[in-house]
Amino acid sequence: MRIFNKENVITSFSAKHKPSYSVNMGEIFQVETNDCYGGAITSPDQLRTEINIDYINPATGPIYINDLQKGETLCIDILDIQLDEYGVMVLYPGMGPLGDLVKQADTRIFHVSSGKVEFNEEIALPVKPMIGVIGVAPLEGEVFSESPGDHGGNMDTKQITTGNKLYLPVFHDGGLLALGDLHASMGDGELNGSGIEIGGKVTMSLSKSNLSIPMPIVETTDSFMFISSAKTFEEASNKGMEAVVHLFKKKLALSFNDSYRLLSAVCDLQISQIVNPLITVRVVVPKGIISNLF
Repeated sequence: MRIFNKENVITSFSAKHKPSYSVNMGEIFQVETNDCYGGAITSPDQLRTEINIDYINPATGPIYINDLQKGETLCIDILDIQLDEYGVMVLYPGMGPLGDLVKQADTRIFHVSSGKVEFNEEIALPVKPMIGVIGVAPLEGEVFSESPGDHGGNMDTKQITTGNKLYLPVFHDGGLLALGDLHASMGDGELNGSGIEIGGKVTMSLSKSNLSIPMPIVETTDSFMFISSAKTFEEASNKGMEAVVHLFKKKLALSFNDSYRLLSAVCDLQISQIVNPLITVRVVVPKGIISNLF
């Protein structure tokens, strides 16, 4: 199995980036990743306000995917996520929705082992590995890796994890896949602007479909999740709901009105994150309604 090391990273998604690696369809490979600070913070004495880090969320890649064409859909099968031994959470005045209540900066380093995060002497959190940043080159321009979009990017969706599949629309030949920003644990919303940030290794394999999708979709054992990002919660929600209604019309031969009814009767609207440049939500479609996308 080939391993793509974390020395080659990008801090934005763009078709202008030259590939650092290439991979074949069906090949099982492993990608090493940095944490969102590129490994620059390793001690509680290092405060985010005193460290000059001119990047965020370095993503390993880009990876050129052979035989992947513009207009197709990339399927990423996440086989395993191995985390490093230590994770970090910084905090400083102004960070996150309650940042005005944070009076001083501090940094916590957490030991991660045996499936647990040692939060303090009384609290041990179960490790729930996830990929915060994963995407391909966007249709146009350059999107910094702190932001999500239809290309993927910083979706901070905790269901992008071992055992699930991520589908991404492909806007350029080869896709130019990149990933990073792993978390040992993160709740929906990423409410203070940080999960337990950590590096690690992601093992995956790739396949494709000739049919296109409008936005990233996560497949779990029991559902398809349409991952929608926009400037406001309302815009992100409406965008995701419209995509699902269109799916119902196409796959189930329903009218708009009945597709809209079905959306409301069976689908869930959930929040992935509220702290990035765009808000990310997911519209969850049970597999009892739609058993396959293509």
